[in-house]
Amino acid sequence: MIVALTPQDAIITLMVLTAASDGDMRDVEFRTIGRVVRSFSLFSQSDEENLVETARIAGCLMSAENGLANVFAAARQALPLHLRETAYAAMVDVVTADENLNMTELRVLEMARERLDISDEGAQAIEHSARVRHATLTPSEED
Repeated sequence: MIVALTPQDAIITLMVLTAASDGDMRDVEFRTIGRVVRSFSLFSQSDEENLVETARIAGCLMSAENGLANVFAAARQALPLHLRETAYAAMVDVVTADENLNMTELRVLEMARERLDISDEGAQAIEHSARVRHATLTPSEED
């Protein structure tokens, strides 16, 4: 069952999916979702006010039968082409928020690239930008 989502709800749902993918939604991920909703210009005040309810609905969608496939299908249907990279950028922000990338989160990002038709070049640019934005004074082991 594919539900109809607004583009904003689709992006919030994808961020919640990303945060929940490792089985542990941390406070920093919730704060990142809130920051994205406050700072990305496609969101309105009402999106911020309804964030908890939208996240709850996202959880229900994900826990339903074929939840993962249905979430991606609903998001793809809701998102115009010009907002698909924006959705991917929001997902990457959530993944990089806690600086603990795991295989499940990376797999969700891979699925998002496939299902939302994000080019390799676009994904690399978005991921690089996120690493730069989330850099800390202490270098990571990759540096």
